[in-house]
Amino acid sequence: MKTINVFISFKDRGKLAVFCFIDKICFGKMIKVILAEDHNIVRNGIKNLLQRDEKFNIVGEALNGREVLALLEAGIIPDIILADLDMPQMGGIELIENLRSMPGYIKTILLTMHADEKYLSDAFKAGAMGYLFRNVGADELLFAINYVYNNKKYICLDLSLSLLERNNFSSVVKPNNYSNGFSKRELEILNLIAEGYTNQEIADKLYTSKRTVEGHRQALIDKTGVRNSPALVKFAVLNGIIN
Repeated sequence: MKTINVFISFKDRGKLAVFCFIDKICFGKMIKVILAEDHNIVRNGIKNLLQRDEKFNIVGEALNGREVLALLEAGIIPDIILADLDMPQMGGIELIENLRSMPGYIKTILLTMHADEKYLSDAFKAGAMGYLFRNVGADELLFAINYVYNNKKYICLDLSLSLLERNNFSSVVKPNNYSNGFSKRELEILNLIAEGYTNQEIADKLYTSKRTVEGHRQALIDKTGVRNSPALVKFAVLNGIIN
């Protein structure tokens, strides 16, 4: 695959602002992402994760919302903008408000450490399509980007569960017949997955092999029609299968 590296600098900052990587030749549909995050460690961690997956193409990096707008004005148009909610000069919500006045619609996922419902509400009112904690796991981050790319809104698992607890949804969510299709062992494993145990830790607890646990985990994913473990736990909670 031939790649052209385009360097865009902002002289008033006196340092690197954005690197853009534009694939001239690519096979299959790639999801083009602009990554906006002022913390280098966080940005580089997400960048390295996405670059390991051939489905994603980081077409630009920025330190704040203004630099994202500069990228767009330069003709760098992504499918998804992954932006920190709190950035200097222009944060994620202000960026989304600016995007709404521009032609075309670019889906934006916000990264944050704010668990307050007000931030969540403000984000989606502004037009955000996703809301993730900055410490979200790799699997859930990739799932969320794919999910939003397919025109669906996404709230990270930890925040979803927190909102359920805060609003006492346990009194409204009733168990349904989904659990009837699971074996007793599958339900045991599902609860341990929800508690954050790894396959090996579950195997040790249940005195079985890691491969057996992996098989049960995949069976649960197949039966519920979800794509990964975070989505499996979210499905189980929302459908009253686990508390």
